[in-house]
Amino acid sequence: MAKVYYDKDADFGVLKGKTIAIIGFGSQGSAQSQNLQDSGANVIVAEVEGTPNWDRAKEAGMKVMSAEEAAKKGDIIQMLVPDELQAKVYKSSIEKYLTKGKCLVFSHGFNIHYNQILPPKDVDVIMVAPKGPGPMVRETYLNGAGVPSLIAIYQDATGRAKKIALAHAKGIGGTRAGVFETTFKEETETDLFGEQAVLCGGCTSLVKAGFEVLVEAGYQPEMAYFECLHELKLIVDLMYQQGIYGMRCAISNTAKYGDLTVGPMLIDENVKQKMRYVLNRVQNGSFAKEWILENQAGRPVFNKLMSKDRKHLIEQVGTELRSMMSWLKAKKAEVKPAPKKAETKATVSKKKSKKK
Repeated sequence: MAKVYYDKDADFGVLKGKTIAIIGFGSQGSAQSQNLQDSGANVIVAEVEGTPNWDRAKEAGMKVMSAEEAAKKGDIIQMLVPDELQAKVYKSSIEKYLTKGKCLVFSHGFNIHYNQILPPKDVDVIMVAPKGPGPMVRETYLNGAGVPSLIAIYQDATGRAKKIALAHAKGIGGTRAGVFETTFKEETETDLFGEQAVLCGGCTSLVKAGFEVLVEAGYQPEMAYFECLHELKLIVDLMYQQGIYGMRCAISNTAKYGDLTVGPMLIDENVKQKMRYVLNRVQNGSFAKEWILENQAGRPVFNKLMSKDRKHLIEQVGTELRSMMSWLKAKKAEVKPAPKKAETKATVSKKKSKKK
């Protein structure tokens, strides 16, 4: 079993006197920068002036500036712009300011593992990757908990890379839940495989296929939607909370039997063989090369496929049915700001003195 690190294993003091530059104030950038700042770190944020993210960062009370200015001031520079933009931002705004002894941080290993970013040898290169979306990273932190996270060391130029990674993970709340050590290679390849074969590609294709089979057999699209997409959340939530066995304990015996006998017939050795092909493309860099070239060409295949799926019957039916679900219309709860630190007796005394 992998070693798990908790609060007691991380020294947040390692970040004392350091400036952490977060490049990008998107989902992860917003969450991690605010958590680090609330933990006591000196944080600055890089965004493009005039964009919604620039305004959001300002509203959150962050010090916002250009990527070049942030890279120049930052001792620890974290790349949290989208994967497909990182190499361009790095080359134009970060690289020239990445001087000896600084630390470059990632939350996904794509650009390092596939050599799109080649950092100098005299800087630390680490990964701190929460295993949850940005809003969850922020919300759990504010509630006094955290999201399990990964750390990885790609380059340890100062001899302090792991200490910095653990301190950074502690600052975002990761060590409250548990931090696992991995490698850039392992994180990148398992992440891409999981997205393609199971979580996104596999799941959405399975849902659409089931929907299409029912509709083609003459059943109402609404019934097909409920059975193949809507109720998926129930099953996934149970698996998330209790595992596969726990989920099975919560469903009917009829559903259990169908699960145990029909599931393996559908997801058989042929499917696993295709999954091995998918994994091989991730491991040998074929997928990365394809995605990089797709972006350079303006994403023609990506845009065509997105447009095609947007017009699928399941989307049309789903849009109509979801409009009837009042609980989905409810305004999403806004993340509350971090509570102000309790005033010390000395602070209270000073205030009283001023009033006198």
